[in-house]
Amino acid sequence: MNKFILPLRFGVAISGSLIGYFLFLSLFDLHTNPFYSLFNGVITGFGIFEGIRYRRIEYGPKYTYSTGFSCGITAGFVATIIFSIFMAIYATELNPSFINNLLTSWDNNFEVGIGTFIFVVALMGFATAVVLTLTVMQLYKNPKN
Repeated sequence: MNKFILPLRFGVAISGSLIGYFLFLSLFDLHTNPFYSLFNGVITGFGIFEGIRYRRIEYGPKYTYSTGFSCGITAGFVATIIFSIFMAIYATELNPSFINNLLTSWDNNFEVGIGTFIFVVALMGFATAVVLTLTVMQLYKNPKN
């Protein structure tokens, strides 16, 4: 049970940072511009980096690739789940016209529902967590030679 506390803590911190960044952008009506969502990768990457770094410090010489990888993946997945729940609440309750405003930059002759939107947000979050965890693990793996 103790091995899940650190990734959970960092997952909550990452999701809190992502939500804060999104709400900050919404103050200036920039949250519908997809370009600004690139910074989400920086926030997620930094959180995963710090989580793996803390795990390596915690385990010391018993640290292995799988312990670091599981920490990063768990933190990223927890952050993605929490952020997806927030986006579902935001897009349905707080700003029901958000999805339509988001799609105005494209020629949309199709209807995007809340389920499709949340699925895409979650899929992008999971993919980002996997890629960034694999990237960060190149810095923190133990060399065999």
